[in-house]
Amino acid sequence: MSKLFGDFAATNNVNFTVKRGEIFGLLGPNGAGKSTTFKMMCGLMVPSTGRALVLGMDLKISSNKARQHLGYMAQKFSLYGNLTVAQNLKFFSGIYGLSGNQQQQKISNMIKAFNLNPILQQTTDELPLGFKQQLALACSLMHEPDILFLDEPTSGLDPLTRREFWLHINGMVNKDVTVMVTTHFMDEAEYCDRIGLVYHGKIIAAGTPDELKSQIATAENPDPSMEQAFISLIVNYDRGKQ
Repeated sequence: MSKLFGDFAATNNVNFTVKRGEIFGLLGPNGAGKSTTFKMMCGLMVPSTGRALVLGMDLKISSNKARQHLGYMAQKFSLYGNLTVAQNLKFFSGIYGLSGNQQQQKISNMIKAFNLNPILQQTTDELPLGFKQQLALACSLMHEPDILFLDEPTSGLDPLTRREFWLHINGMVNKDVTVMVTTHFMDEAEYCDRIGLVYHGKIIAAGTPDELKSQIATAENPDPSMEQAFISLIVNYDRGKQ
């Protein structure tokens, strides 16, 4: 699929498949096209050409039905800052169609899973960033989605909080939830089962972290880091275009 803005191609014939129960990461420098690709896959943006299929459903045709199976957490905190944590949980669970005992049970589960009880009556604007991100993740999981989209979910968090966040994500994967994530942290890329390296609107490399690193391994550097692979694959792509 491609996304055009006038003569500018934000994404150019991007093509990939994400497997059930997999963590698939989109990795790339700022402006590479990963956020545009991400938004087309979760139905927030319509491709100019091509199709975005989720669970076999074309998002252009069956967007409402497909979105019932999706959870989405935006890069910037998008919940209601003037509502308390408890009110946000109730509001977003209602948006996802939960009511009555089922709604109360899901809210209780999220409060327990993310240890939100001490902050339930605080307004969201008063919370530290780490708690805001945990609340946003809790709200995106309320309806038990089959696929979870996370756009730079740990941006701005300290390393310990990022690690705790990924423990929650891995817990979802253990329940067979599929996760698609954008990140610019090299250590987080290592948590992904597979990675698509996005550059100039294209996926220039894809595979497991070890497969990407092996592409640039040499006798002098037989075990390169993810950061070294990231830089070398982009440099090699640029050289090939010269």
